[in-house]
Amino acid sequence: MLLEPLTAGVCDGATESALAKDWARLLSHAAAAHAMDRPDLLAGGTPFEEFASSAVAQWEPWLAQYTQARDEGGRPLKWYEHSKVAEGAYATLLMVRVDPDSDSHSEAPEPSWRWRAAALGDSCLFHVRDNRLVQAFPVLTVEEFGTTPDLFSSRNHDAALLARRARFSDGRCRPGDRLLLMTDALAAWFLSASDQEDAVRQLLEFAGPDDLDEFRIWLSGLRECRELRNDDVAFVRIDFEGR
Repeated sequence: MLLEPLTAGVCDGATESALAKDWARLLSHAAAAHAMDRPDLLAGGTPFEEFASSAVAQWEPWLAQYTQARDEGGRPLKWYEHSKVAEGAYATLLMVRVDPDSDSHSEAPEPSWRWRAAALGDSCLFHVRDNRLVQAFPVLTVEEFGTTPDLFSSRNHDAALLARRARFSDGRCRPGDRLLLMTDALAAWFLSASDQEDAVRQLLEFAGPDDLDEFRIWLSGLRECRELRNDDVAFVRIDFEGR
């Protein structure tokens, strides 16, 4: 049973920007680390602005190391790459923190947990109970997905703007509940499913890294049937169990 806080970050790099996957990786790690240190950032305001500033500040040192490694490896940035890199990298952001309720340490008949989340863009969290959707965040219906979601730029130093565009939510889980975190292509598939309980059951077939090959085969099947858009997929599953 979870007795300590747990955090996760899910980010989806925008393919039209240079080094988007690298920025998404850096941003997701920064989100998880900051949510662990500063849970109040998941309520917005100044703490979120400070997180945003800190994440952006990590980009230039990373980029300098990347550029140096390319030079030393005999693969310097080409002229057209310089212009794309100067524009910055872009990614969506979903960050989540789960805390056990204070009475979960006592002899309460059933433990419970509180989750808090912040999102910029269309990477999604789904709270599932008994294989049924309890809450969706930040996208509620498949019709809300578009081609221009809000994005977190590696060169956006206007932290106040990022905080204003971010959305925040929370909820409570009990034993048996699950949180499913996923990037937009998989989230759109889930929300468009005619039988969401069956969609949940399909997702629950994959329990961890040992199932990665089967997960990839399953995704390929959905793409071949044109049920899933051909895009990168990230999926995180958090299960809640009792004593």
